Amino acid sequence: MPYVNIKVTDEGVTREQKAALIAGVTDLLVKVLDKSPASTFVVIDEVALADWGIGGLPVEEFRRSLPAL
Repeated sequence: MPYVNIKVTDEGVTREQKAALIAGVTDLLVKVLDKSPASTFVVIDEVALADWGIGGLPVEEFRRSLPAL
């Protein structure tokens, strides 16, 4: 009974994108681990941007520190 928890920042991930993530992760577990889709759980948590950090910095500050592309 696989359980997968996906965490994303709350920056407008659509219902369609979430559905695609759920389907894709479930399909991957079926193909790689031969798991039943009926017993595969995928949970998507949206985290407030202010509550997410990378490299010791709040994500917004971290992004500002990246070189412009």
